[in-house]
Amino acid sequence: MADNQWRSGDEQPLRDPEAGQEERGAADSASADRSMPCLTLFGFLFLTINSVIAVYRSQGDVPAVMFVGASYADLVLLFACLRLYERAAADSWTRRRLKIAVWILTTLLTLAFAYRLSSVMPLPMAALVCAMAAVALVGIYNAFFAHRAH
Repeated sequence: MADNQWRSGDEQPLRDPEAGQEERGAADSASADRSMPCLTLFGFLFLTINSVIAVYRSQGDVPAVMFVGASYADLVLLFACLRLYERAAADSWTRRRLKIAVWILTTLLTLAFAYRLSSVMPLPMAALVCAMAAVALVGIYNAFFAHRAH
């Protein structure tokens, strides 16, 4: 055997870093499908705590509570749809429906935040916020439906 295949003093051959990468990738993706990464879990915990604090600080302001609740529900549904979208088979009917759901949820969230933000701003700034939201939504639509990935 060649010298570079054996470690000095060990009986084990050195492995090629590229060898077996497909098997490791399949095993990693299978375990990733069943578990939620710590960073994602931390993000949801952070989102939940901030939502609870926002509801508490609203002191009974019903529109504020509804905005926080709707935004929280929208974000949770959006992340769930994105996770399902990533798992769905390419060019499947499920993946197409999930893409539409992601776009609708993103649109609702963008419009809700634009409305909420523009309601506390002077008219010229409110118009700018609404224009930026419209441009963002058109860009998201083009990215999702008009632009074909190669």
